Amino acid sequence: MFDKTMTLKSADEIEILRENALIVSRTLAEVAKYIKPGVSTLTLDKIAEEYIRAEGAVPGFKGYRGFPATLCTSINEEVVHGIPGERVLKHGDIISID
Repeated sequence: MFDKTMTLKSADEIEILRENALIVSRTLAEVAKYIKPGVSTLTLDKIAEEYIRAEGAVPGFKGYRGFPATLCTSINEEVVHGIPGERVLKHGDIISID
């Protein structure tokens, strides 16, 4: 049965989504280069924003419902969608970034 709430995308819309997904993927790969002890999550956020803007795009999270950052960063016990800040990564930290 066809769900009438589903919107089918045109070929052009699918291409835009594909291009956006590639920018996100490359941004996360760029940020990953800088993840190491001594780096703050705010620094990682700035790297991501600069990269996204250099690609001619706009960060999707920043400003959405008041969210102040480009990335969501969560370290160790933090729940997902943490806000980047002055917290510095330490050896052994586990970080989630989206």
